[in-house]
This record gives sequence, structure tokens and C-alpha cells, in this order.
Amino acid sequence: MLTRRHIRAKVMQSVYAFKKGNQQVMQNDKKFLKKSMVDMHDLFLLNLSLFVELKNHAENHYEISKKKFLATDEDKKPNLKFVNNLLIEKIENTTNLNALLEDRKLRNWSEDDEVSKRLWKKLLESELYQYYIKDTYSDFKDDKDFMISVYKEIIAPDDSLYDYYEDKKLTWVDDFPIVNTGIIKFIQKIKIDEDSILLPKLFINMDDEDFAIDLFTKTLLNEEEFTDAFKDKTPNWDTDRIADLDSILIKMALCEFTRFPSIPVRVTINEYLEIAKDYSTLKSGTFINGVLDKLSKEFQESGKIHKIGRGLM
Repeated sequence: MLTRRHIRAKVMQSVYAFKKGNQQVMQNDKKFLKKSMVDMHDLFLLNLSLFVELKNHAENHYEISKKKFLATDEDKKPNLKFVNNLLIEKIENTTNLNALLEDRKLRNWSEDDEVSKRLWKKLLESELYQYYIKDTYSDFKDDKDFMISVYKEIIAPDDSLYDYYEDKKLTWVDDFPIVNTGIIKFIQKIKIDEDSILLPKLFINMDDEDFAIDLFTKTLLNEEEFTDAFKDKTPNWDTDRIADLDSILIKMALCEFTRFPSIPVRVTINEYLEIAKDYSTLKSGTFINGVLDKLSKEFQESGKIHKIGRGLM
């Protein structure tokens, strides 16, 4: 689930937190880094389980409607197309999802059911939902396409859900857009003939967690060296927060240049330019690219960069 770019962004946040906090206790910030990555996975699980919660609220809504004193024919025989949505059924029957939610003590929707209730009401009143239940016909593709639209139009843009997550865990604010993209990609890959859904693991590769910790540690331990390397290249350097982020990104890139022999220089530069677009100013990408381009050439000429394998320079 976490790509190397996501991991780099997490390391950037942790280095920033370390610099702004108690710089004597690096071990605590390593724990924070590990926890923030696990927390992102928790957010993925919570958002995915929202589909089942919406279905449960729909079921309850239609049962109550049937018992109205002046129930209409529509109330008595409602269109249960959403309740029987085939994609939701697959998610609901995913054993390891329920096990992970319980293991991680992610009981948010049972403890704070107002959040999912409000999302259900928003969905029920939407044109998207009314169009979906116009007829009773349903197949897996239609159900999946509908739920992707529900996620994009109802869940992901919901400001109160965003505020709820911000209140629960501050790191989830930055994780939310990444998780939303991950949810859509995950749903798009689900097939009707799959007996069980395989949930994405936190790390795509076994060594990704080690990469995160190594990048965090080596960036901080060699910070003075990296600062000296680029300070002459930035004569007008500011000291505000945005400049701090740019500085951290440059130091992390220099760390990859010199301490990670298997990562190509161009991959490193491209990754940090993309992160700068998301987290820093509009001009940061051009600025960081200029600094890293100059330093990569200088480091190669002086022999500071030693890459293993062909085509890694």
C-alpha cells in the first residue's frame, strides 16, 4: 500500500517533527515514524469499512420505513438494490478485514455512528443514489462503478469526515488524500470471480520499513555534512516553515545520493520534486531541482556517489 514516495513523505514529516521537537531523543521519533505508517493503514481499513456501515444504515432505514403507520407501497416493498450491492457483499465477507479492524481496535463506526449515519443520509438524498435505484437490475460491474462514484462524490469530499479524522489523529489529515486514491485503485481491481478479497499490506516490499528508518536516521546523523554541501548553493535561503521543508527534502535527497547505492540519482531527484509539489510552494520544485542537479554532478565528479548496478547514475 505504501509506495516509496509515500514513505519518503512520512520520513520528511518525521524529520520535521524531530527538528521542531526534542532533538535529544531520536528513538522516540523513530517510533513516531513507524506508528504514522501503521496509522495510515488503519485509515485505509476504516474508509473501506465505511461501505459496510452505509449498507447497514440502509438496511435499518428500510426496516423502519416498513413499520410506518402510514407506510406506502414503496415503504412496504422498497428497492433493496443498495442493500444487496455485490461489491459491498464482497467487502463485508472479507474475513481479514474484520479481523484487522478488531485487532487494531478500530471501532470508530460503532462508537461514533453519527458519522456514518450522516454519510448515509447524504447518500440517500443524492441524485446519484436515486438514479441507481431506479430499477432493480444489478450486476457486479454496475455495483462496483456505483460504489466508486459514491466514494468519489460522497465520502472523499465530505468536510465533516475530514474534520472527524483530524480530531482523531493529526497525521490522518495528510494521509487522507493518499488513502482515498488507494481505496479507488483497490476497488477497481476487485473481480466478481474472486473467492476472497486480498487486502493490501502496509508495505509493498519487505525492506520498505527498513528503508524508512534508515533514511530517517542517516539524514539526521549526517545533517551537518548535507547542510554544508548545499548552503553555498542557496545564498537567499529563508528560515520560515516552507523553507525548512525544502531544506529537509534536499538533505534527504543528498542522503539517498550518498548512502543508498541501489537508488538511481534521477529516481531520487524525481521523487523529491513530486513531494515538493504536494507539500511545499509552487517555486520549490524548480529551486530543489536546481540545487540537486548541481550537487549530483559535483558529487559524481568528486566520487561521493557510488551506485551499484548499471544505469543507476
